[in-house]
Parts: sequence; structure tokens; C-alpha cells
Amino acid sequence: MIRVLIVDDEALVRTGLRMILEAADDIEVVAEAETGAAAVTAVTAHRPRVVLMDVRMPGIDGVAALKEINRLSDPPAVIMLTTFDRDEYVHSALRARAAGFLLKDTAPRDLIAAVRAVADGSAMLSPTVTRRLIDAYAEQQSPDSHAARERLSVLTERERTVVDAVARGLANAEIGRELGMAETTVKVHVSRSLTKLGLSNRVQIALLVRDSG
Repeated sequence: MIRVLIVDDEALVRTGLRMILEAADDIEVVAEAETGAAAVTAVTAHRPRVVLMDVRMPGIDGVAALKEINRLSDPPAVIMLTTFDRDEYVHSALRARAAGFLLKDTAPRDLIAAVRAVADGSAMLSPTVTRRLIDAYAEQQSPDSHAARERLSVLTERERTVVDAVARGLANAEIGRELGMAETTVKVHVSRSLTKLGLSNRVQIALLVRDSG
């Protein structure tokens, strides 16, 4: 059973998310929190495997709470929820090692898939969210493309093909179908690439590929 904590300052949003998630027979919502500070406390008390957390909250916002959660021993995977209304917090959340980003109007089946994916150690970023994240991030950066290409040069040809697909926002199953590989093999390539590159999640892979040109 995947234990989930929902964090949002709007009770209606929390209720909607709970109803969607608890319709899945392998997901259990173990707690809710309406502030960033309460989220950190709830993670310690309930030990969820996945946290769904709003980026914008009064007081301690989602990014600050994410940083605190990631300082805990064996922290859960955190998916940030955003309206993407030119959200200035998104870049900070990337650097704080968010496991993924979802729009608040994400379809129920995709929300459930996201929780399952990050619980399994992957990330769930829809192609639309990934593309907008990378484009917005790139506009505010001056990446050294040569340095990025040098970092990627440690990968084998197959690993580079896989990380290029990750950068396009494809999930492991989609990469497997496109490249004619088993999904478990894709997971191995992604994990090995993360280790070689010194990265912690798929978002960082996407940004590095974008920086390389």
C-alpha cells in the first residue's frame, strides 16, 4: 500500500485529491496538512511514501517545506502541485529535488499514475509540464553548453539515447516502446545514468540535456 500525505491550504482541493487517490486500491491517504510547517510534522508522524504538496501556501510555502522534508532521514518522494500561473517558485523546487510536478487539473488517472511512479523511484512529469519547466528555466540561465556536453560524455550511447528520451518527458514504459527495450531495462539505464551524472532525479537530467544544446 502506498502511503500518501496531501498538503494544500484549500480544504476543497485536499478533499478532491483524497477522493481521487482513495479510489485506487493500492493507495492510502494517511494524513492531510494545510501548511508547510504542518507538512514537515506530518511526514515525521505518519512516514508517507509520497507527498502531494501545493507550491503556494501562506507562511512556509511548499518549496521551503520540501527542503525541510528532504533533510529528514529517508524522506518521501514529493510531487509539487502548481497552477503554472507563471509560478516563480518552480525553479527553486527543481533545485530542492522535487520528485515531480503536476498541474492541479491533472486527470485522475494521471494523478494516480504519478503517485505510483514516484513511489517506485521514478518521476512523473507530463510532457507539457516538462517542456514549460525547461523552457522557463532556460530563459533565466546562462548554461555552459560545453560543460554540459562534457558531463554527458560519460554515458554510453544507449544511456544517452535513454536520457534524451527522458528529457522529452517520456515515461519508462514509453521509452521502452520507442527504443524496443523492456521497461526494467530502461529503469536500469536511467538509474545508472543518474549515478554517473551525479544527479538525483529525471528533472535534472532534462535540464542537463537542454543545457547541452
